[in-house]
Amino acid sequence: MKVMKFGGTSVGSVNSILSVKKIVESAGEPVIVVVSALGGITDQLISTSRMAAMGDAAYEGAYREIVRRHEEMVQGVIPAGETQTLLHYQVNELLDELKDIFQGIYLIKDLSPKMSDTIVSYGERLSSLIASRLIQGAVWFDSRTFIKTEKKHNKHTLDTELTNRLVREAFKEIPRVSLVPGFISSDKVSGDVTNLGRGGSDYTAAVIAAALDADSLEIWTDVDGFMTADPRVISTAYTISELTYVEATELCNFGAKVVYPPTIYPVCHKNIPILIKNTFNPDAQGTVIKQHVDHTKSKAIKGISSINDTSLITVQGLGMVGVIGVNYRIFKALAKNGISVFLVSQASSENSTSIGVRNADADLACEVLNEEFAKEIEMGEISPIQAEKNLATVAIVGENMKHTPGIAGKLFGTLGRNGINVIACAQGASETNISFVVDSKSLRKSLNVIHDSFFLSEYQVLNLFICGVGTVGGSLVEQIRQQQKKLMVENGLKLHVVGIIDATKAMFSRAGFDLANYREELKEKGVDSSLDTIRDEIIGMNIFN
Repeated sequence: MKVMKFGGTSVGSVNSILSVKKIVESAGEPVIVVVSALGGITDQLISTSRMAAMGDAAYEGAYREIVRRHEEMVQGVIPAGETQTLLHYQVNELLDELKDIFQGIYLIKDLSPKMSDTIVSYGERLSSLIASRLIQGAVWFDSRTFIKTEKKHNKHTLDTELTNRLVREAFKEIPRVSLVPGFISSDKVSGDVTNLGRGGSDYTAAVIAAALDADSLEIWTDVDGFMTADPRVISTAYTISELTYVEATELCNFGAKVVYPPTIYPVCHKNIPILIKNTFNPDAQGTVIKQHVDHTKSKAIKGISSINDTSLITVQGLGMVGVIGVNYRIFKALAKNGISVFLVSQASSENSTSIGVRNADADLACEVLNEEFAKEIEMGEISPIQAEKNLATVAIVGENMKHTPGIAGKLFGTLGRNGINVIACAQGASETNISFVVDSKSLRKSLNVIHDSFFLSEYQVLNLFICGVGTVGGSLVEQIRQQQKKLMVENGLKLHVVGIIDATKAMFSRAGFDLANYREELKEKGVDSSLDTIRDEIIGMNIFN
């Protein structure tokens, strides 16, 4: 038996949900299928409820759009007949309940957390109902009856022991296909609807897989697997075939949104492999996450991840040196206010401690820390605490980094040669992750230069700005054009002409130019050329190598 989870994009359109049907029905063993809400519906439910709470009558139009999406899905995937009529009735029943809730919020102009949790639950309840009628022989299960949460620190957290027992009871007999709404749960005391947080459908699937000792957990999404870096930033990024649980966790925690981070622990604990697959490209190999991977053939680092939403808060002052309990007070004050810290950097002098938080948490973090250390600040022992915002955190990850000399030297040397200033850095003793903070403007450049430097790219790239395309410059461009393929094949070097300038015209492109007809392109699309223009464009592109 295996558990398969399909995300919002996988059930977001008629074609994609028909692909889900094909994938599930072709499985050669009993499967438990966990589905998210139709792509974008959770956000629509949240925004519609907020409009209603503000007394904005436009919420009715937003609600009608939610109705339209689900009605079109039913008509698109279920042939006309008795099954479609019954499904329309069941879907409309749920949508009518939702309409009544929105009207109530609009009238009293109040949206409680309890009501908000109830509203977002309709996304998964509707999508799972549609999928259960579409997939042949599927039996629908209500996850609210066996995924149980309890309230801790003002948040709903899973009651693992109770949930595991209830899951085993619910699935004493496993049908050929079981259909389960992801994300949603209920409070173990009150029975109120709760949820496992954004990305919680992955967690639902992992919890069920672990409780039932499944053979595997498959996460079906819209990418081929974990990539060496963000493909939107690095065009040469490629899929990683194998990762350990530790490597996958490190990449998830630093912005790789392929898997919801809490998903990994339940299945890791039971040594159940996770397979990341693409609903839109089911034949792709995907990424396998498991306990042990043969590292002898692996590169030093497996992947690069980043958070382009970082604020760095530094608590510093000579009054901290040798004083026991300063860091305890820092983290206690932040934890009490629900602020998550994802990076910590401290010098051995104990003169300062820097912490990385999300930009949205920065102001509150400064406020609570200034309050916590008010007496020390007044006495001059600690400086007033401020946040440095609009930064980015980058992490290089790989278990092959363990005990490999020179990784950190190569990393920071490469960044330095490309003019990238490192503001803070951190490395755990496990040696599987080196994290550092840079200005957000340097993020793209940092990712590219690291990807290239650690040979994660197929080719090393050299970006060229050619100033002057007369007799000599023109001959150089022609030589580059003729030898580009040869250099890539024989030397692994990609010459990339990203700027072409003559006495009157200039053109620049991060994607590079086709050198076969660059003169015509320069004449048609070029801007007026000047030394100031050239300087500003080269600096503005902030390109590597």
